[in-house]
Amino acid sequence: MSVLEVKGLKTQFHTREGVVRAVDDVSFELDQGETLAIVGESGSGKSCTVLSVLQLVQRPPGRIVAGEVRYGGRNLLELSEREMRAVRGKSISMILQDPMTSLNPLLTVATQIGEVLQVHMGLDKRQARRRTTELLRMVGIPEPEMRLDDYPHQLSGGMRQRVMIGIGLACSPNVLIADEPTTALDVTIQAQIIDLIKRLRNEFGMSIIWITHDLGVVAGLADRVMVMYAGQVVEVAPVEQLFREPRHPYTIGLLNCLPRLDIDRAEKLTAIEGLPPVLIGRPAGCPFSPRCPQAVEKCSKQRPDLKPAGPGHRVACWAARL
Repeated sequence: MSVLEVKGLKTQFHTREGVVRAVDDVSFELDQGETLAIVGESGSGKSCTVLSVLQLVQRPPGRIVAGEVRYGGRNLLELSEREMRAVRGKSISMILQDPMTSLNPLLTVATQIGEVLQVHMGLDKRQARRRTTELLRMVGIPEPEMRLDDYPHQLSGGMRQRVMIGIGLACSPNVLIADEPTTALDVTIQAQIIDLIKRLRNEFGMSIIWITHDLGVVAGLADRVMVMYAGQVVEVAPVEQLFREPRHPYTIGLLNCLPRLDIDRAEKLTAIEGLPPVLIGRPAGCPFSPRCPQAVEKCSKQRPDLKPAGPGHRVACWAARL
């Protein structure tokens, strides 16, 4: 059963140079208790897609021009800002990429988490402080009572990220969106944060959207993967199927960029040639065709739609259908 359904989402940014089609006809579903990973290189539209879901795209210059986001029987794109504030943080919560810039440097940990609890749960200051202590303990911060009155600069990067997770989980949301939450952390802390998210997912039964450019993280976390390129979805598949039998040349290129233990160490990693396209205007065909080693004549003339390529597997590629 789908808890969140996105249909035909389009988000554009109006600039002096022209219209940037950052999210170009994106559709996907998120099932109850599922972890969906959205992957792609920087500028592929991952973050803009989820910001559009929560109506957090900066206006101007950004604007959601088409689509539906169905949650709880309502189209979130039709809600007022006041109605969306009741959804954000309570029903659908988001962990942002950089905790140092996302946390307010002038407010203590207790104040920042407590604000969420007071606004959405109706707790008073004493109750919010008690609940904040429980949340900090739950996300693995030692001696949480001693950290309540700390400011962000007094915490390590890993602890700041745990505070962000605590804010995201404060109201036990049904959907948690994590936008590259481990990017700025060392590998040891990354592993701890991922294990924490998995444990909390199982404990609370949340649905998770995990945004990343790191397919290595996806392998041990996600149930399903959605690959984006130039604001479009190019492949969707169960995680095991995607790693075992990727169909889109872009997905294959991303996987070839990963270091592997089962090949000769002297063998160099394969890079994807070329650069991502400029998103001003819309290419006539597949946006990946100028970089694609499998491109055929049709690729540069007509945009492919997502078509079935196996059970739960869809791919937007003319060459993959040959």
